[in-house]
Amino acid sequence: MKRLAWAGIVTKILLVIVCSVGGYLIAGQIQQLSTLTWAPWAGVGIGFSFALIAIWLVKFIRRIPLKVLIGGTLGLLMGLLIARLISYGLISVENTTIRVATYVVLVCIFGYVGMVLGSIKIEEMGWPSWSWLQRGGTKGGSLKILDTSVIIDGRIVDIVQAGFLEGVLVVPEFVLQELQHIADSADSSRRVRGRRGLDMLKKLQESDQTEVRIERQDFSNLQEVDAKLVALALRLNASIVTNDYNLSKVAEVQGIRVLNINQLANALRPVVLPGEVLRLHILKEGKEHGQGIAYLEDGTMVVVENAAKLLGQEVEASVTSILQTTGGRMIFTTLKSPEQNHRH
Repeated sequence: MKRLAWAGIVTKILLVIVCSVGGYLIAGQIQQLSTLTWAPWAGVGIGFSFALIAIWLVKFIRRIPLKVLIGGTLGLLMGLLIARLISYGLISVENTTIRVATYVVLVCIFGYVGMVLGSIKIEEMGWPSWSWLQRGGTKGGSLKILDTSVIIDGRIVDIVQAGFLEGVLVVPEFVLQELQHIADSADSSRRVRGRRGLDMLKKLQESDQTEVRIERQDFSNLQEVDAKLVALALRLNASIVTNDYNLSKVAEVQGIRVLNINQLANALRPVVLPGEVLRLHILKEGKEHGQGIAYLEDGTMVVVENAAKLLGQEVEASVTSILQTTGGRMIFTTLKSPEQNHRH
């Protein structure tokens, strides 16, 4: 990764040098400017500016899906062809200025219209069936679709920055719309969650570890966002990244690979074995009589028998059993020291 980063920096420096030197030489050879001593240095500035524009264009274009680039290019070529055909009707115009100006206007209009329509209408050309183009972007790996819950959750940012998630992260436009709707909610808690989701998405876009792609495909025949996510994953042959249990099960039934952040978090939790002694801080009473509740550093709930009267105290408890539920892991323990049972 570091070698590629250095190679990119060296390439950009070479591009700037070549463009600047080229601008210097070209400006110095133009007959009308050859008598001006400052002209070559103006050429250096122009060449330097073009190099910066090229670097910015690459940074901008790399975020555009390949299908949009292909569609936009084809549409642009068709627009230029139409403008060229229409321009043949201007041959009879004797005024050169009018003829050239009209041709330039036609090129701009039809080129722009063709490029925009081509990038949109490429979907109707059976894009998903082009298997040789389904692999995503410059960072390599498969496409991974993010749902609303996993963006708001925010842990996806840490996972990406740690380098454990490769490939292109796809954010559907209907997920963006849902985030915007939540961020604009009248309910303050929902509004905070929505804004957090938008902040997390911005951090993902700014990360150098992966590429984030906005997918504009929608399914007007479907109402639920989860149903649209499943349909999009099937169309793009992509995985779904989520922490929604129900969405995970629905996607898996349809043969879609699911990366559940909650399952990853559970897999990374420290192993606790029966008989192991834990030092715990009793925070509250449990549901059953006499039980105390404590939590490990990773948030795992620990039930301590006969510890309800020890609220606010630290105790040592021995693990008796571990229960894995859909909501996470629960650990059942008993007080290690018999005298703790009688402490008041």
